[in-house]
Amino acid sequence: MEGCVIPGTIRVTERDLDAALWRLLAASDPVDPPSFAREHDDLADLLHSATDPAWVAWRHAFDARRALIDADPDAATAAVGAARTALGGCPPTATTALTLAYLAHVEATADHVDAAMLLAVDASLLAEAAGPTAGGTGRGRPHHQAHLWLSLTLGALDLEQLAVAQALQGSRIAAALPDVADRWQLLRLCAQQHVELAQTQRRRGQDQRAAELAAVALACATEARELDREPDPADQDLLDVVQAWAMACAGDLEDALGPLRRVHRRVHRDDGIWLRGYTDLVLARLLARLSRDRTGGGSAEEATDLLVDAAGAFAATGDRRRYRQCLLELGQATAAQGRPAEALHWLEAYRSEAGRAHARSRELWAEMFVRRSRLREAERQAAVLRTYALEDPLTGLGNRRSAERRLGSMPLGEAPMSLAVVDVDRFKEVNDDTSHSHGDEVLRRVADLLREHCRGGDEVYRWAGDEFLVVLPEATESQALLAMERLRAAVADADWGDLQLPEPVTVSIGVATAPPRDPEQAAVPSGWRSLFDTADLHLFSAKRGGRNRVRAPGAAGGETA
Repeated sequence: MEGCVIPGTIRVTERDLDAALWRLLAASDPVDPPSFAREHDDLADLLHSATDPAWVAWRHAFDARRALIDADPDAATAAVGAARTALGGCPPTATTALTLAYLAHVEATADHVDAAMLLAVDASLLAEAAGPTAGGTGRGRPHHQAHLWLSLTLGALDLEQLAVAQALQGSRIAAALPDVADRWQLLRLCAQQHVELAQTQRRRGQDQRAAELAAVALACATEARELDREPDPADQDLLDVVQAWAMACAGDLEDALGPLRRVHRRVHRDDGIWLRGYTDLVLARLLARLSRDRTGGGSAEEATDLLVDAAGAFAATGDRRRYRQCLLELGQATAAQGRPAEALHWLEAYRSEAGRAHARSRELWAEMFVRRSRLREAERQAAVLRTYALEDPLTGLGNRRSAERRLGSMPLGEAPMSLAVVDVDRFKEVNDDTSHSHGDEVLRRVADLLREHCRGGDEVYRWAGDEFLVVLPEATESQALLAMERLRAAVADADWGDLQLPEPVTVSIGVATAPPRDPEQAAVPSGWRSLFDTADLHLFSAKRGGRNRVRAPGAAGGETA
């Protein structure tokens, strides 16, 4: 992406835009509408100055999130459409994947399930194709942040298993990059996604699986705390809530209650509405479990009040997924307390909300994600097989099949073309007098020398055994002889002493050249097989002439006694 100029004012650099991007993304992550709105007000003019399609897409993406905060769904939909149009002019990079993932989260927040999943699939494909890149945050950061926003999107759509997988992938990428803050953020996300999945598994009666997931969440939280970073207070509070929740899911209810009470007081004093609702929800769940486990209960009423507060917070911040969870748990809790009318009210509200969530669509999209992953693995395996089919595993050169395919695609007669057949002298003696491992090392080194000393544009293949083929496009016979003499000398002058061979390694080379077609003659030059046979014949001549020399039809070429 390029910098741009605000007409009549100052130049806006790429660094300015990049800084604005990360500020707005950071404000988006805690789902704290006032924080994002403030940042958007500060940075909107800067983003509107950009003309590059990638920055135009980001401007519309952030406008869409702001429209949701302002309760203007039509404007949000229009902004998402404009962002997707702008992305049509962007290359398939990790940054494009991040933009798509962010847009997917915007659509999930708007409860547009199908649109969110379409964007998430596209973002996932791009993120996997981009792969991690080393060095600075400008390259590596968009890649792991794409996985972060994919995880948040999939979590919002109740696809918790997939959300965990994306968080783990993002954490692995972040761990290989230098920014400690990014590693902390992804570890916290991993802890959060694991504990939320643990809660779901425990609700389904899978207590052992829930304990395993809670243990991973605790490990991620511990690793985050050990990093040399002082997080923002709200981020630290969220990690404290997640860690206490993980302790509860692991069965340590009493040990979790004290820390959770303390962070609950701090969050309600200092933090935003979404985090207050999140903390209320976690504490309500812990108190509900304690009420069931303790003789006589005692915490059920407080848990219900906390769920009501949490539902209000999530409704206010547009977190439809957790709003639905609160409604369901309120219905269950009030029914257990013998308040059927109230329970019916909450359960009817939940039924209405759940119907809007398109549960069947989520199941279908989850299946698509699994199938896409399997197809991706099949493509990878096919690529590996293609590599094995065309590459010599010992030397890394193209093999005979690869050479034949290349030669078959090269038209003869348009320009001169030369072939050289290279054979290692007395190679059988190397294997007989030393070992086959020494012989393999000789072939590897010869291959490296041929690669290193051939001309730019020439191609080297391992033809068979100790025989190599060099293709010299557009080389006349004299040019080919000079090039092959250089290769012969490079092998002869190499240091072979560490292999303790009976004598230094040399090569013999035969050259053949197909001249360009004579425009006054209609005859087409013979095919490459005939050219190869001619080069092979001259290789035989070089061998009989004493080895360690180059032979061609028109000249003897260089030679060494």
